[in-house]
Amino acid sequence: MARSARELYDEAMRLDPKERATLMRPLIDTLDAEAEEGTEDAWRAEIERRIADLDSGAVETVPWEELRARLYQR
Repeated sequence: MARSARELYDEAMRLDPKERATLMRPLIDTLDAEAEEGTEDAWRAEIERRIADLDSGAVETVPWEELRARLYQR
């Protein structure tokens, strides 16, 4: 007899955090497997571009408090 999702969850919650992370990664990967081909590469390229912009000084970060104030002004 198959166990319910709730039973599996309860059992997983008895694992230590490292073991839960080990279990979680392959489960999430099965959901991400349906992503459109090339999506992962596109995200990786975008992240690398943004890091390069930060490292070169082409862009600057904005403190959260300042950004939040700007958003509330709108």
